[in-house]
Amino acid sequence: MTHSLRTALVTGSAGFIGFHLSLRLLAQGWRVVGVDALTDYYDVGLKTDRQALLLAEPQFRAVNERIETPGLLEGLFDDLRPDTVIHLAAQAGVRHSIEAPESYVEANLIGTFRLLEAARAHPPAHMLLASTSSVYGANTAMPYGETDKADTQMSFYAATKKATEAMAHSYAHLYDLPTTMFRFFTVYGPWGRPDMAPIRFTRAILEGRPIDVYNHGKMKRDFTFVDDLVEGILRLIDAVPERPADAAQIPEGDSLSPVAPYRIVNIGNAAPVPLLEFIAAIEAATGRTAQQNLMEMQPGDVTATWADTTLLRRLTDYSPTTSVPEGVDRFVTWFRDYYAL
Repeated sequence: MTHSLRTALVTGSAGFIGFHLSLRLLAQGWRVVGVDALTDYYDVGLKTDRQALLLAEPQFRAVNERIETPGLLEGLFDDLRPDTVIHLAAQAGVRHSIEAPESYVEANLIGTFRLLEAARAHPPAHMLLASTSSVYGANTAMPYGETDKADTQMSFYAATKKATEAMAHSYAHLYDLPTTMFRFFTVYGPWGRPDMAPIRFTRAILEGRPIDVYNHGKMKRDFTFVDDLVEGILRLIDAVPERPADAAQIPEGDSLSPVAPYRIVNIGNAAPVPLLEFIAAIEAATGRTAQQNLMEMQPGDVTATWADTTLLRRLTDYSPTTSVPEGVDRFVTWFRDYYAL
């Protein structure tokens, strides 16, 4: 089967990040096949609205199935022979993983296994798989670097994502599959997830309800605007890792595996912002004052995240540029329009 266009297989294409990434790939002239089960973890209407915008593009095809379905991905790889695979489908959410851990095993572990098996049969030029800053867990030395030990995950969600990193490494080593894992840091922006703080805070502030602020607001997050994250992913597509001929030649700070064409890359804003500062940006964008309900720390949560993005810069010559006030303003403009608030 011959293609004149580069083909990207994107799992989780109707999700927050997958939607933005698929739009950008299409704009760059890719053919995109998006796999998404449209699960009901949050508002399915939001997912179908995202997918409708993608389906308006002639080079987009939607496959509405669960990635863990036996044979599904292998059939798609066999048919499409994708050049690039970007794996974003996952059961997300730290707190939900405490309540419903089995869904994380199915989507994150079994789903990723099915993807790796499909790639083994029909190797793409590059596999890019989503991990999370949550894998750094109880680490206290910041900023977080990709070569830091990360063995103290504090939620089952984070544990499943760390497991997918290890699974992908083994396949990269055994079957010479060029693989990049990227660790996201607190992504926000238009079309975001309703279970995440930006939408919950904005809705409550506009409706005059109090917001729950955990750890009495003594939290910092490396808030990353979704367009910046997507730009980082797009630039990493052509930064294909190669198995090193000599492990001693791997530059300091490079997470390239000594035994596989495999690398981990942080994508974040490299600037931890106090949670109260983020809330202040929403207040400024909405013109309203938040009523804050100060709460204790939640199980599985961490007080701060901060990405070292030196490796991203070295590989792609790119650093995120969107400030929190600018990103929040763009997010709130979308929110008021979409939800008519």
